[in-house]
Amino acid sequence: MGTPQRDITIDTSKVPKDLLIEKHCAFLTGYGHSHNTYEYGTTDYLRMSGIYWLCTCLDLLHSLKLIDQEYIIDYIQKCYDKNSGGYSPCPNHDPHLLYTLSAVQILVQLNRIDLIDKQNLCSYIKQLQQDDGSFMGDQWGEIDTRFSFCAIACLKLIDSLDVIDIDRATNFIMNCLNFDGGFGCIPGAESHAGQIYCCLGFLSLVQRLDNLDLSTRNMLGWWLCERQLDKSGGLNGRPEKLPDVCYSWWVLASLKILGKIQWINSEKLSKFILASQDDETGGCADRPGNIPDPFHTLFGITGLSLLNIYDENIIKKVNPVLCMPEYIIQKMGIKMQLL
Repeated sequence: MGTPQRDITIDTSKVPKDLLIEKHCAFLTGYGHSHNTYEYGTTDYLRMSGIYWLCTCLDLLHSLKLIDQEYIIDYIQKCYDKNSGGYSPCPNHDPHLLYTLSAVQILVQLNRIDLIDKQNLCSYIKQLQQDDGSFMGDQWGEIDTRFSFCAIACLKLIDSLDVIDIDRATNFIMNCLNFDGGFGCIPGAESHAGQIYCCLGFLSLVQRLDNLDLSTRNMLGWWLCERQLDKSGGLNGRPEKLPDVCYSWWVLASLKILGKIQWINSEKLSKFILASQDDETGGCADRPGNIPDPFHTLFGITGLSLLNIYDENIIKKVNPVLCMPEYIIQKMGIKMQLL
């Protein structure tokens, strides 16, 4: 007998049913203005990614003009570590691949790729690759398939994939493939939707999705669509977990790469995302009734974009691999493999 699903019940009479664009934009542009709060200080380590979530979400909502782009560019420059070639989440912190990708994505989005020292950045990424093809996130040695994706995505955005060993990097990703069709953070680790997105995104960017045979693709597609819960319509990241708006991105983007996004009930999922909006402050929470934040706001909007619920004059198309507006990827001529 299977284990009962863990899910939530949504009171449809008390949650938003329309997309609150103006409130979301106000929420995002007002977030983090008070630099003297405890919360601001304790989220230093997320700052660069937070700026990426903000810029990408506003761009998708046709509102990038609302931010001070020069202020953001100046901040990114302060987070650049000339000695290593990477970027930190905030000044005086160590550089890391996670925040290096966020910095590169923002600079590309703001059309300031000229500010990137490509040679130094390539050197930074290359020295993080290990003998087994994996990547450390920083000098302290943690290995994770997230970092493999970050490395490849950075290099793809600056057209420099040839500086690392693609074959070894691909072999490491394939060694993280599990019996259920999913991927973990290292070989033998539990399958997780976030790791699956990173591994499929990696294979897409190096155009090696064909390393997954048809049986594996179908098994993985089934594992991903099983993340949708019956009552709420939301998605979780692995079995027996509650639904969370952020998986509207990790799961849907993975299914889009596999060419199986139609396996999800889009009507139920879109209602779950809209119900997770805060109709007083704007922004999306992880699930209805919780406190909103920029992270879940971006991934709620990108989920709606992938579902094609709204016209492009409301939400721009998002690229399912790089989580950036599709028009930027097309303008740069970046190629990737989608099934």
